[in-house]
Amino acid sequence: MCLGIPMQVLQVDGLVARCHAKGMEREVSLFMLGNHPVIEGDFVMVHAGYAIRKVPAGDARTTWELLDEMFAAENSHA
Repeated sequence: MCLGIPMQVLQVDGLVARCHAKGMEREVSLFMLGNHPVIEGDFVMVHAGYAIRKVPAGDARTTWELLDEMFAAENSHA
């Protein structure tokens, strides 16, 4: 199963962005976005270190809410 994680762009330097999610920061390649410009504040879906698409802020929040629910349910069964 592949899983994309929504992250917010903090800084862009060419084809690399510094992104943030849930207290973590990492560098993400923007190469796969082609001609879709990304600016600070945008949200991107990240898989294996690559931004695979831009996402609206609301979709990013909804995804994190669902992931939080899944993690909480898994931890309650452990």
